[in-house]
Amino acid sequence: MAPVNETGAEQAFGGRGQIRGKMAAGGKHRKADRRSKAAGGRRCLLSGETLPRSRLIRFVAGPGGELVPDIDERLPGRGLWLRAERDMIDRACAKKAFSRAARTQLTVPDGLADQVEAMVRRKCLDLLGLARRGGQLAGGAQQVRDMLSGTGAALFLSASDGSADERGKMSALAPGVPVCTRFTSAELGQAIGRERVVHVAVADSGLAARLANELRRLAGLSAEGGTRGGTETAAA
Repeated sequence: MAPVNETGAEQAFGGRGQIRGKMAAGGKHRKADRRSKAAGGRRCLLSGETLPRSRLIRFVAGPGGELVPDIDERLPGRGLWLRAERDMIDRACAKKAFSRAARTQLTVPDGLADQVEAMVRRKCLDLLGLARRGGQLAGGAQQVRDMLSGTGAALFLSASDGSADERGKMSALAPGVPVCTRFTSAELGQAIGRERVVHVAVADSGLAARLANELRRLAGLSAEGGTRGGTETAAA
């Protein structure tokens, strides 16, 4: 529905009784937002939605007045939260929404959406490295087959430059395990200390849940189409 200015609000809602009803409903939504925030949710500065932090990107104002993405949510300062989607970042930049939310003029870097995508992509690969060091990752065809054939796999990552036929055979071993094809064999290999690797599986664990959340954020931020194989459902 198109925005309604304050002077036309009564006519738009059909009378004062309906306006009061809308105001009361708005109060309920605000209470729900407060409860969600207390549970770890944050409000998107552009859409106004209160969402889990895993579906948002945090930004802060840097010491020089520049806008800084805070992917790990560790930087000091007031957080400016935005839904983890490329078009949301582009719209926020175009509408100067970051400066309005911060109540000060911020310098927004060129290519902000590309920068954030690259940071989340790097975090996904770093988490793969942590999984390998923690013994929660299988790399290579036979090890991955063994994990997928068992009951321990939470995620299956198959290189975008690998064989689609082989990927399909691997996926058939564990139909319920989400598949990600966003990374090349060189990227997957570098993440786990090899030159190249085509197939990687991550064991069911808290770390796998963190990786699934980051993959979902990456899917929303990617300049490409959606992730093949349903990575968006990995954190469900």
